[in-house]
Amino acid sequence: MPATVRSEFSLALNQVATERGIDPNVVVETIKAAILAAYRKDYGGGVMEATDLAQYVIELNSDSGEAKIVKDGKDVTPPGFGRIAAQTAKQVILQRIREAEKQSVLADYQTKIGEIVPGMVLRFDGPNVVVDIGRAQAIMPVSEQSQGERYHLNQRLTFYVEGIRETPRGNEIIVSRAHKGLVEGLFKREVPEVAQGAVELRVVAREAGGRTKVAVFSKQPGVDPVGSCVGQKGVRVQGVISELGGMEKVDIIQWNDDAKLFIMSALAPAKDMEVTLNEEKKSAEVLVPDDQLSLAIGRDGQNVRLAAKLTGWKIDIRGKGMPAGEAAVPVVEEKAVVETPVV
Repeated sequence: MPATVRSEFSLALNQVATERGIDPNVVVETIKAAILAAYRKDYGGGVMEATDLAQYVIELNSDSGEAKIVKDGKDVTPPGFGRIAAQTAKQVILQRIREAEKQSVLADYQTKIGEIVPGMVLRFDGPNVVVDIGRAQAIMPVSEQSQGERYHLNQRLTFYVEGIRETPRGNEIIVSRAHKGLVEGLFKREVPEVAQGAVELRVVAREAGGRTKVAVFSKQPGVDPVGSCVGQKGVRVQGVISELGGMEKVDIIQWNDDAKLFIMSALAPAKDMEVTLNEEKKSAEVLVPDDQLSLAIGRDGQNVRLAAKLTGWKIDIRGKGMPAGEAAVPVVEEKAVVETPVV
């Protein structure tokens, strides 16, 4: 007697294939493979070789749900195997549904890479943070966590979708609180001129949890790029800072094609500087008044380091009262990549 898969499985197969966008033929072939694996386990002692399995053919009628096992043209379906075949088919269909749903979610978030999304801290997986971002759960590894931030359950934050990575657990969505793209996305959300393309974020240099410098530019006459990003009484930049945890400083600097002026702006809040450029080596020697030296350098060299990232120039900084050739901090060399304007 051939095993008969209950007719509702056949109906379910076609319904699921239509609703979930799964090819019915793919599901049928998967069911056949699963039935053969079940036969091997329960009736082949689990030791049947691949050459032996090749002699068996699973015949499955996707309309009636009738299934049988054939070897050398003979029906060798064991008595009572219909229940096993039915249960196997059910498991395979459910598995295909889960896989299709996961692929659909991944495809959806593939289009959101480079954007910001709201999320909630769901749980902790060792040092990693599992985040609920709506249709899916994402992982925030230690490397993508902002220094100084402490995360707790049910905490609602804004995250940057860094990408989709293959892990031992399969493909996972990776989100970040440390990526400079988070700052870009927040400015795009908080500043209409940035969202509309009137103001461009040319370069962003960030040390998450500490300080960020943003070089802004506008081609549109009458639009003040710095003023647009700061907002009236600083309300717009404060909105960005608040989303970053409230502790990170954000410096907004006007982009300038004149390297000297741009370097001086990047080293703010220090003032009254003298800049000498070496175009061949793309290095800059900056003389700073002694009372401005600590501001130019910043805590642990952070200010001058971010200025170098922002401008793309080596920066050798020293006080005006120091002997020539004696630098206050080691030469800082950071290469800045001009970002695609945020539109």
